[in-house]
Amino acid sequence: MPKDLNENICEAKVFEHVYNTYSKDVHNFLYYKYGEQFNPKDKVQDAFIKLWDNCKKVTLSKAKSFLFTVANNMVLNDIKHHKVVLNHQKMAPRSHTNETPEFILEQEQFFERYKKVLESLTEDQRVAFLLSKAEGKTHREIADFLGVTNKVVEYRIYSAFNILKKELEGFKIK
Repeated sequence: MPKDLNENICEAKVFEHVYNTYSKDVHNFLYYKYGEQFNPKDKVQDAFIKLWDNCKKVTLSKAKSFLFTVANNMVLNDIKHHKVVLNHQKMAPRSHTNETPEFILEQEQFFERYKKVLESLTEDQRVAFLLSKAEGKTHREIADFLGVTNKVVEYRIYSAFNILKKELEGFKIK
């Protein structure tokens, strides 16, 4: 094999020699240091890919240390990521809110009354109102969708809103 330590490892034969010489050593190093759970075979392959990507910058004399350093850093990055995931899993989701039981009850009551009032609207009013308020459609879009004029849509939404306002008088709505 070539004796020149500064030889370019971008040549296929030289790179193949480096791979055949160091791949098993890098794998064994990772396996004995960290175990199988961090996929030492994958890390060896990734280290050689990184070596190939940087072949013009890495000389033959530095290839071994480059491979061991890159592979070791990849495993350390995986370990850091694993710790972050575990810490995130440890954090318990909030099981409480700042809302009082009275507020929650009032909210449920409002929602029930709101559904009843919506059911009491005519179908034309309900459809126009929900298209406008729930889906955010413009009056023009609603008119085109329903096949009516803008004025008809405005009237249906206005009348539905007045009924809701009157029926839900105990609750503040705008």
